Amino acid sequence: MKKQSVTALAGVVSIGMLAGTAAAQLRVATWNISNYAGGRASDLQTAIYASFEGRSMRPDVIVTQEFLSTSARDAFLQILNTAPGSPGDWATVQFIDGPDTDSAFFYRTTKVVSLGVTVVSQGGTDPQPPRNTYRYDFHPVGYGGGNGSGTIAWYAVHMKAGSSSTDQARRQVEAQRIRDDFLGTIVPRGWAGVVAGDFNVQSSNQAAYQTLAGAGAAFLDPIKTPGSWNNNSSFRFVHTQDPAGAGGMDDRHDQILISGLLANGTGLDYIGNVAVPYSTTTWDDPNHSYRAWGNDGTSFDNTLRVTGNTMVGASIAQSLITVCNGAGHLPIVLDMRVPAVAGATPSLNFGSVAQGSSASVAVQVWNSANATLWTPAGVDSLRYTLAASGGFGAPGGTFADEAGGTANTHTITIDTSTSGIKSGVITISSNGWNKSSISIPITGEVLPPVCPADFDGDGFVDLFDFDAFVSCFEGSSCPPGTTADFDNDGFVDLFDFDAFISAFESGC
Repeated sequence: MKKQSVTALAGVVSIGMLAGTAAAQLRVATWNISNYAGGRASDLQTAIYASFEGRSMRPDVIVTQEFLSTSARDAFLQILNTAPGSPGDWATVQFIDGPDTDSAFFYRTTKVVSLGVTVVSQGGTDPQPPRNTYRYDFHPVGYGGGNGSGTIAWYAVHMKAGSSSTDQARRQVEAQRIRDDFLGTIVPRGWAGVVAGDFNVQSSNQAAYQTLAGAGAAFLDPIKTPGSWNNNSSFRFVHTQDPAGAGGMDDRHDQILISGLLANGTGLDYIGNVAVPYSTTTWDDPNHSYRAWGNDGTSFDNTLRVTGNTMVGASIAQSLITVCNGAGHLPIVLDMRVPAVAGATPSLNFGSVAQGSSASVAVQVWNSANATLWTPAGVDSLRYTLAASGGFGAPGGTFADEAGGTANTHTITIDTSTSGIKSGVITISSNGWNKSSISIPITGEVLPPVCPADFDGDGFVDLFDFDAFVSCFEGSSCPPGTTADFDNDGFVDLFDFDAFISAFESGC
């Protein structure tokens, strides 16, 4: 792809982000499926894999709440793998049967690598949270190994319901345990973090929410939508409960919070603008990939709209209602862009060049992330600078390359003002996930000027050169690479003889 300056890049990022909302890159979801023991197969498959106007939920990771058993987990896995349109590559992890209902983690093996599950908060009776909190660790395919910046720690929550002081205190205990685990375990590893699920909070002012996503907290709301959400029509586009009509759509209990590493504009990142609040006039907000799946904003205080639902259409909307089993929740989905991966020419060699001449070689730099797996819009732009040492020169400025395109080509120069062997390094500093800095060795030799009087080319000016020129001038033979046209005027005449004599007498 054509190299771009930083100024040009700003527009590219914006365009790429808007394109990314149309089709998932790394699409993640959370869903409270309401006391799930199995079944509801057809409606779950429709809700997850059916399409409306080109839109489909189709996540790569889905974390669920209110699962009742290992058999429920297995049934759901089977539903995912056998759904019409499913790639059939779904897997799951250990199901831990804690107090009350539990979370379950499902992921596509062609897109995600699971690193296992950890219990970070034990559930129990008051003052403990009612349920376990699980942390599911994973990274996108191609981003494992020693660099932790591609890994996500996902905290699956189903906090205590209710608004009493006791309910809020039990939610606060869970929030504090998540915060402490994230800051003490995950941040030192360089991993990103997500807290997602059924928070059961009515307002962003409640203590548990402030602990997780308040000012200076470890996580943030990617759609920047604080407030008192309960029964407030201003938030009708982000409400998730209850699509089945038990109280109507008037709560934002279900959310996905993200850590700063997923909101810094580089590497593994949320596709959206975290500085812009979610729209209050449309569900189809171009600034965000975050969606309360199925909520087109027309169902405040009512059952989820079916006929005329502009986000998912009637069939998907009805399945979302049926899955609720009488009272339940909508899923939340959002998309992430995977990091750029830097690639470059491994080494450069000028060979031999003449002193005082101009010479250059080309170095290529490219974004080698897997655009086939993630799509170009699903990969961060590679942004980089070049620097040269050891008598070589590289262009200044910041450049960019998108995954899936052609490599950028840059001109590297060599200083030929002095002779000798030159050796240096071209340093590429980038946001590439694999290496923040790539060093390319570069060599070359600058040869001293050729002495024209050394006609036989043996490194000495002597009578052998005189004899060689005379022989050449008379037409007998000329040393390789020489001519009797010493003054280069196109004629062999006495002017050439005079020019050679002058050079011979001057020496070198």
